[in-house]
Amino acid sequence: MADKITRQQRSNTMRAVRSQGTKLEQAVTKRLWTMGFRFRKNVQKLFGKPDLAIQKYKVVLFIDSCFWHGCPLHCRMPQSNTAYWQQKIERNRTRDEEVDSYYHEKGWKLLRIWEHDLKEDFEGTIERIASFMKEAKTRST
Repeated sequence: MADKITRQQRSNTMRAVRSQGTKLEQAVTKRLWTMGFRFRKNVQKLFGKPDLAIQKYKVVLFIDSCFWHGCPLHCRMPQSNTAYWQQKIERNRTRDEEVDSYYHEKGWKLLRIWEHDLKEDFEGTIERIASFMKEAKTRST
């Protein structure tokens, strides 16, 4: 099936997709900050650039988009250029597994949250993140 928009329009659309600082990520970080958690966002020097990191307690958090990370419940393959998108999303999944293995081998605590978890139950997911961070902190001290 042919794309219904031009290459330039598609390029502009893809350029607008943000990898950090999304509204959802901002809502999560703002809420956690008001709860008293102190962290760094999108730490470049850490492997996989976690969305949130507390290096002192060896804690990393990733907020995974349903499309880009291939959520089994919500990822819908585009109708055009399907082979490309399947390969792209599979590469992302493989990279996620590599990142998870890296942090587990180094003794870090890692939590991955799906985008849909936050959209369906924001407060419940925030509580889950907060519990994870509190537990990681108590294990480290």
